[in-house]
Formats: sequence, C-alpha cells, structure tokens
Amino acid sequence: MKPIYKTIALLTIFSIAMGFMESALVVYLRTIYYPTGFCFPLVPLDPLILKTELLREAATLIMLISIATIAGKGFIQKFVFFLFCFAIWDIFYYIFLKLLIDWPSSLLTMDILFLIPVPWIGPVLAPCLLSLTMILVMILVIYFQQSNNKVLFSRLDWVLMILASFIIIISFTIDYLSAILNSGSSQTTELIMYTLENYIPGNFNWFIFGVGWAILIVDFILVFFRNHKV
Repeated sequence: MKPIYKTIALLTIFSIAMGFMESALVVYLRTIYYPTGFCFPLVPLDPLILKTELLREAATLIMLISIATIAGKGFIQKFVFFLFCFAIWDIFYYIFLKLLIDWPSSLLTMDILFLIPVPWIGPVLAPCLLSLTMILVMILVIYFQQSNNKVLFSRLDWVLMILASFIIIISFTIDYLSAILNSGSSQTTELIMYTLENYIPGNFNWFIFGVGWAILIVDFILVFFRNHKV
C-alpha cells in the first residue's frame, strides 16, 4: 500500500471520529432542549450556548483545515484533503445521529446545517450530495497524482468553484435572510436566536442549489479531461 492510501485511511478515521463527536454534542443539546424530538421553530437557547456553538463550528473548521494541511503535500492536495475530511465528517455526523436517536426521518428532513455567518438551513440530502461530490473530487485528484500527473486547476476552475459555492450558500441561506429582512433588524447573536424562535423553513430552493451544484460538476468534468490529456 502506497503511503498516500495510508494517509487517506487515517484521514477517514479522524473524520469519522469527528463526526461522532459532533453527533454526540447534538444528542446532548437535543436531549436538553428537545426531549420530545427536534423540530422547527426552535426553542430559546441561552445566549452563551449560542455563542459557544458559533465558536465550536469555527473550531471544527480549524481542525479540519489543520489536519488536511499536515497530511497534504502541495496546495491542491491539501485542498482536496480538506474537502474529503469535511465530507466524511458531515456524512458520518448524520449516520451517527440516525443510529443514536433515529434522526433524520428521511433525507428530505430540514436541518440547521451551519450558523456562520448566518444560519444555513436545508434538507439533509443537499449537504450529503455536496459531500459525495467532494469525495469524488479528492479521488480524482489523487488518481492523477498517483499516475504521476501534475494536477492543474486553472484560474477559470477557481472562479467557477467560488461562484458555485456562493450560489449554493445562497440556496441554504436565502429563506432565513428573507426572514431577517422582514424583521427590519441588523444581524446580531440575539437576533439570530429571536428569528429562529419564530421561524419555520419554507420550501427549499432546489433550483438555486441545482444551479450551483451543476456548475461544480461541469467544472470537475473539465478538470478531469484537461488533466487526462496532460
């Protein structure tokens, strides 16, 4: 087994463990705040708990970036290792929640996906699709690198990835941001909680999400054929 595969195996184990840690924290919070089951609108959270959650999410990203930076060689490999770790962590977060508390009931169950800089809300299926895409990208890059090819990401690739990411983030946040705009207030930690306490998600905008996801897929196909010829 080549060293790169040992590295990927260790990254997988690390990310699965992080997924369990994340799900365990959610189990604690839901046992305290949602003894009869998680649902919208949210129950009031202590401001300290909310601020701690925001910092915990930031710490999670720092941990994933750090392990990818340590494990990877070169910027591209570090980047795809981060995507891979994030994807494995996210998928196993939901797997462990299903095993521990039998949630979500389906892949279309709505969830709060992230809180930075505003709440991201969408069906569980959406981040799972993105996670599978991230894993495929990592496999693609490592495949070329192990074939002694130098993987090339053009300026257009980065522009398309940034654009796609921006569109996808809009799909997750547009419903909540509409609620914020309707409240006529500025974004604060207290306002986040107040708005969520009175907020029930509408229909997820699959069209916006699909546009962003399609741009990612098209870009990665272009990357594949470009590097396949190198």
